[in-house]
Amino acid sequence: METKQILNTKGAAEFLGVSVSTIYRMVEQGILHPTKTPGGQRRFTTAQLQEFNEESKSIVAPQNPFQQQRLKEKIQEALVVSAEEEKPVDKRNTLNDLNGSKWLPETKSFFYQKGLGSSHPHAQIERQHPAPFSFQDIEHLVNFFTKHGMKVLDPFGGVGSTAKACELNGRICTSIELQKKWNDLAKKRLEIEVGPGTSQKHEFLLGDSRKILKNMPDESFDFVVTSPPYWSILNKEADYKVKKERLAHGLATNYSENDKNDLANIKNYQDFINTLVSDIFLECGRVLKTKKYMCIVVCDFRNKSEFISFHSDLIQAINKKKTKDGGMLSLQGVKVLLQNHKTLLPYGYPFAYVENIHHQYILIFRKDK
Repeated sequence: METKQILNTKGAAEFLGVSVSTIYRMVEQGILHPTKTPGGQRRFTTAQLQEFNEESKSIVAPQNPFQQQRLKEKIQEALVVSAEEEKPVDKRNTLNDLNGSKWLPETKSFFYQKGLGSSHPHAQIERQHPAPFSFQDIEHLVNFFTKHGMKVLDPFGGVGSTAKACELNGRICTSIELQKKWNDLAKKRLEIEVGPGTSQKHEFLLGDSRKILKNMPDESFDFVVTSPPYWSILNKEADYKVKKERLAHGLATNYSENDKNDLANIKNYQDFINTLVSDIFLECGRVLKTKKYMCIVVCDFRNKSEFISFHSDLIQAINKKKTKDGGMLSLQGVKVLLQNHKTLLPYGYPFAYVENIHHQYILIFRKDK
């Protein structure tokens, strides 16, 4: 009796000759139906994958004509994506591993945030952090701004979203995190959600980025991507949303408890901006290679009744600033990350306009000499 071979997501992608992201799309569209391990990891049989290959050539019509048409469309969509991915990468492309068909959509000035959902088994570690960001969103940036095997730095590592994105896409991550709790969870996350031993492929540094960055050599990273603290926003009195979504579930609402090294505990906003830029982002610029990119994921916020345009303040503070190795960081664009899934709350109603902030900004800088 023939034994069916079991493959993980990456193995399934290699079997079909497509990318890991294509496998995710095929699962979401109901084309592939993996089983899951107790840890929530997808598993595919070679028999199932071979069956898909056969079905894509000759589709057996289901009884419902509409279902038949949708199945055809889904398979054709997946095959078109796969065909596009097989096109060669331009030999002049030193930035990433994307061909022209894959490159072009990533130049849009927006994309929609994509998460696993709070109930997903692989979201349970991520949601413990008070301000996580989706590894799937970071994948967009990692895959566009690096090639396979390149080195990525995240100076605010948190619970390892950047590290997970790097592991899933063949990049090497250096994550710096001030708090031991989050640093430990980041390593645990890779071991549980990706596979045993995967955290050992990456560097998880525990400590203050302001000190650690100063000891790193010039031009040692191919890409920097991070989401910094939004000043003291997490230290304000808990509102209805925080009480319902975090306190009710025993989840943390701030990065630390009065840690003097936590930038979120700096009292004055301008002091916070100055420290963030001079001690973190200009140092990140120094350790970034020339002609490479730094992406900063941020959101505007309110301080009491004042609206703080955090993203524009950071742009003004960073753009055209020189790094200690003679480089200069210049703004290349601002991408909007749309959070259309967030719940609308009646802020200000019925007296004044108060915005539901359902987007983030990705500030894109390049280092030039």
